[in-house]
Amino acid sequence: MGILAVTGLVVKGVLVILCFFSIVSLGIIFYKFRQVYRANSQSEKFLEFFWKVKRFDSINAQLDRFDDSPLAVLFSEGFNELKKLVEKGDEKAEPNVFSTELGGIDNIARALRRATTSQITRLEKYLTFLATTGATAPFIGLFGTVWGIMTAFKGIGETGSASLAVVAPGIAEALIATAVGLVAAIPAVMGYNHFQHKIKVLIAEMDSFSTEYLNIVQRTFTGKQG
Repeated sequence: MGILAVTGLVVKGVLVILCFFSIVSLGIIFYKFRQVYRANSQSEKFLEFFWKVKRFDSINAQLDRFDDSPLAVLFSEGFNELKKLVEKGDEKAEPNVFSTELGGIDNIARALRRATTSQITRLEKYLTFLATTGATAPFIGLFGTVWGIMTAFKGIGETGSASLAVVAPGIAEALIATAVGLVAAIPAVMGYNHFQHKIKVLIAEMDSFSTEYLNIVQRTFTGKQG
């Protein structure tokens, strides 16, 4: 605290910025950890439930059990589109309505792609801030260090003394900015890489689920093997 008390205005400003980045990054890390963990956990439970129940109407009736699962969202969007197509087919009494006038399976595929994009956006929200913190915080700290060293050398020139007692406090004051920059950057980079890996796994699961969902719809409602 003694060093902080004698730091210059510019270095103090740098430290305030770095502390802001650090605090916000930690908040995002805790939030994303909970969000991604719940998404993974509930997606596993939803898949188990999906293959156990198999009936789309029964699955749809219990989707509120899996609010945080991206796969449950995909199922909901696909099921809603499927209901629309079935209802329109019943109205027109066309046995092959799925693959002709209404677009059929393509409509459901588009609904699944939209839902996938929406879920990816939701899962990746705030990760840009972590990436920005990891990339810029060390340089902001380095700027504070360079400025502090310049101030220290200016003090040496004014006093005319280069003894350790004169130089050391200024150098220590300067280096603290780099240290704080690294403290802000390292957790942000680790958190960003961790969440990107987890989200890639979820994206792969969403793609796989979409493919299986479309295959089931094709076999059940059009009599075609996907």
